[in-house]
Amino acid sequence: MSPKSPPPALDDISKRIIELLQEDGRRPYAEIAREVGLSEAAARQRVQRLTESGVIQIVAVTDPLQLGFHRMSMIGIRVSGDPRAIAEELSAIPELAYVVVTLGTFDILVEAVCEDDDHLLDLIATRIRAIPGILQTESLLYAGLYKDLYNWGTR
Repeated sequence: MSPKSPPPALDDISKRIIELLQEDGRRPYAEIAREVGLSEAAARQRVQRLTESGVIQIVAVTDPLQLGFHRMSMIGIRVSGDPRAIAEELSAIPELAYVVVTLGTFDILVEAVCEDDDHLLDLIATRIRAIPGILQTESLLYAGLYKDLYNWGTR
């Protein structure tokens, strides 16, 4: 996901809708409407606008371990030149769930979700390091997943 244009201004109703969907992404429009004081049709339109504008995505969040992905890693990447083009290229790799350009020790951070150590090694050695401009990678292997939430609200 590359950076988008600035999101539309969110009023209190849209923010509350987002919070309700973060609690339960399958919450019925009728229930959302009751909670925020809109008609069901108006609530549906608000959710559609929030989705189309890229403010929200409604997805199923999974537990990678239960799906057979037993090796997760945050990978710090140092590059030569502008990291944005490399970040775009990394974004096309399905095993990378998270790709960000940073302004710290690493130029790019990616989160890899793999089946096992061999899968992770192959990903790094043959696909990530093969991208021109990547100078160095450092893998931080996850030893335990204690919190993985997406309900931080709208503050």
